[in-house]
Amino acid sequence: METKETKLAVFGQKEIRRIWDAEKGDWWFSVIDIVAVLTEQDDYIKSRKYWNKLKERLKNEWSELVTNCHQLKMKALDGKMRKTDVLDTKGVLRLVQSIPSKKAEPFKMWLAKVWDERINEIYDPELAVERAISTYRKKWYSEDWIRQRLKSIEIRKELTWEWKQRWIKEGVEYAILTNEILKGWSGMTTSEYKNLKWLKKESLKDNMSNLELVFNMLAEASTTEIMKTKDSKWFKEVKKASKEWWKVAGNARKELEEKTWKKVVSSKNNLENNKKLI
Repeated sequence: METKETKLAVFGQKEIRRIWDAEKGDWWFSVIDIVAVLTEQDDYIKSRKYWNKLKERLKNEWSELVTNCHQLKMKALDGKMRKTDVLDTKGVLRLVQSIPSKKAEPFKMWLAKVWDERINEIYDPELAVERAISTYRKKWYSEDWIRQRLKSIEIRKELTWEWKQRWIKEGVEYAILTNEILKGWSGMTTSEYKNLKWLKKESLKDNMSNLELVFNMLAEASTTEIMKTKDSKWFKEVKKASKEWWKVAGNARKELEEKTWKKVVSSKNNLENNKKLI
């Protein structure tokens, strides 16, 4: 099953983890996240307990919903990739019918909208870019920051393309190399950086300043360009060879800090500026 594209969707102020299955042509949604929305529950543990009880009842009723429930790795609250129950679009609609909730109908409409957007974006990728811009504007990001963020996505795609050519596996290996690049320019691991900014499962890049984004782009872009001149392949070889590659941005950061007497890495985040999207 090809499930390579992971994204967060937003319903109200609730984030719902989802993975696009290119082979199946459908989304897989996190069951726990949906249960939290429908039961209006902010506590993850309570949402999980609710789902476990519901799952047992559905099993006793020989419901196909439980049979069609799969497990995929998604980013948990602690930032680690953990297996979680997921359902496709059809399964989610069945789940909605099994939970008495005043959110049921609005959620069905939202689900249809999400699926329709994805299909349209497959045929016209520019729609995905336009939707991203619209989302960031609703979160009160500046136009300059949005331009930087979109550029960072482009640079990231170039980097991951090079990784693919060297048989680096998506998931854990991507995460390890990404962490090394971040540490190479900022001096901090991903978890340390997110802790500094008081983030949990929120996107680190979405909470970087313009300057932080610039240095992260420099680190990824320089890594990509140097990698193109090397013959390193497979994860261990690339990781070993690239230890010096991402220091280019790290040295530039240190030089700038020496000249300006200001730290590039900041504890500031954009959480207080985020508004309801739906």
